[in-house]
Amino acid sequence: MSLSDEQCQRYARHLALPEVGEAGQEKLLHSKVLVIGAGGLGSPAAFYLAAAGVGTIGLMDGDTVDLSNLQRQILHTTASVGANKTASAQERLKALDPSIRIETHPFRLRKENATEILARYDFVIDATDNFASRFLIARACHEASKPWSHGGIRNFHGQTMTIIPGQTACYCCIFHEEDESKEAIPQGPIGALPGVIGSIQAIEAIKYLLNIGTLLTDALMTFDALTMSFRKVAVRRNSRCALCG
Repeated sequence: MSLSDEQCQRYARHLALPEVGEAGQEKLLHSKVLVIGAGGLGSPAAFYLAAAGVGTIGLMDGDTVDLSNLQRQILHTTASVGANKTASAQERLKALDPSIRIETHPFRLRKENATEILARYDFVIDATDNFASRFLIARACHEASKPWSHGGIRNFHGQTMTIIPGQTACYCCIFHEEDESKEAIPQGPIGALPGVIGSIQAIEAIKYLLNIGTLLTDALMTFDALTMSFRKVAVRRNSRCALCG
């Protein structure tokens, strides 16, 4: 498949990158990414995946848009309040690029539906906001051998890492399910914070799909917005990990 004139114009800046070029852009157009959570992290991640020309984007979220979401969840507008988040997000992404395919899953990921849904995608972005969902994603991606990006935000702090099941340290090498009971009451976050972390998650997905650069694997990247500092903490696979050990 060759790019159309409209696509050549739309993706001109990508085509100028030796690491992408026409072959890479065509690869993106044939790729499929699932974004679990259409809120703070999912908004910038999905926006940039769509802008990059990822041909199929899955959006999974069972919630509806609340007015308090709009401070950070930029996929949605005031007119979207009360609508399902996946429907609202689909409308915005199709307005950006009508040619991409948006698959909506207006419900939560569960053990019963995870295998079937994950099988459709090449990469998964965890844009959820609680331990239970993250551990479910970790297990589902491990069982399906699906690469994925974890992201988390709270207050002025964010974190992210990329996991290649069976090859790199996994989410459960760092975090343990007993942490779920210690989950703090949500505070914040400052509105622009998910834009930073979600954008990194989108970049990781694109790098994986194109097989370029060095992925954020075997490391947890943390970000402090108050001091404007990033830190990468090396992580090793834990031979006693309940999931991948």
